[in-house]
Amino acid sequence: MSGTKGLNRQQMADRVAREFQDGWIVNLGVGIPTMCSNTDIGDRDITYHSENGVIGYGAVAAEGHEDLNLVNAGGQNVTLKPGAAVVHHADSFGVIRGGHIDATVMGAYQVSMNGDFANWKLKGQKGGGIGGAMDLAACAKRVFIILEHVTRDGSSRLVTVCDLPVTARGVVTLVATNYGLFEPTKTGFYLREIAPGLTVDEIRAATGGVLTIADGLKQIAVDG
Repeated sequence: MSGTKGLNRQQMADRVAREFQDGWIVNLGVGIPTMCSNTDIGDRDITYHSENGVIGYGAVAAEGHEDLNLVNAGGQNVTLKPGAAVVHHADSFGVIRGGHIDATVMGAYQVSMNGDFANWKLKGQKGGGIGGAMDLAACAKRVFIILEHVTRDGSSRLVTVCDLPVTARGVVTLVATNYGLFEPTKTGFYLREIAPGLTVDEIRAATGGVLTIADGLKQIAVDG
């Protein structure tokens, strides 16, 4: 069921990127979030920040035009926009801890109705490291999460309470899955927009928490 319905990964990233406002500094984490820099958001001026110190980058570089020294959080070669900078890792974290990140976009294993999220360790896994996710969750003004709605075995990733080690509590403001766009409300998940090809009943059945529906529910616009 996972990945077979609704939005593809780039479309999920596109929908989240359309939330970015002019002048924002946006941190993009590993995985689907890195794809937000590929989205055409018109004339809005967005500064993309990568934890590794590349600040002001753009889309993933086309094949044959890669600079091996320029990578995003996922290790993909990226392009630079005018005014970009490559800074020390400590300076990159200075931007984060100084409260300058308007939004961070991260992946996760689970998000709860309360706005908690878990993204660094699976149940029973030995070791693991929380990395910079904790700093971003604590210091960014907004925390956006992108993830597939269900696991490979059909279990919901949107849950009443996280049963995996939690990265941060009560910080998630927006969640995009291949099924739709949601807001954690403390008492449930508010479905703002629905993905093409899905029904509310399907989403309700696949969501491990209380689901409320926006009046006049809109379908997520996709290109193509």
